[in-house]
Amino acid sequence: MPKAIFIEANGGEYEVEVNLGQTLMEAATDNMIDGIIGECGGVCSCATCHVYVDEAWLAKLPPADDIEESMIDVAREPMENSRLSCQIEMTEALDGIILRLPVSQF
Repeated sequence: MPKAIFIEANGGEYEVEVNLGQTLMEAATDNMIDGIIGECGGVCSCATCHVYVDEAWLAKLPPADDIEESMIDVAREPMENSRLSCQIEMTEALDGIILRLPVSQF
């Protein structure tokens, strides 16, 4: 089963198994990863699943659509590699993806 690595702002690291087709937000909340809230349930309307995708993995992701881009704009401390984890579905190509969490989602 593919895995994702979530790294908290304080350095805590969690490797979780993710079902193919499952969003990374769902995997994080299912595994109680602190820092991923997913307040809207994954419908791209809250930005509380904001992550920083490791640079090595960005090219393997489909580009963010306009809705995700607008939500990233309201996230706390967005960066060039910011994405919403509710919009990233696990594929075989993403096995081992590294995601860093912001200090806070609010």
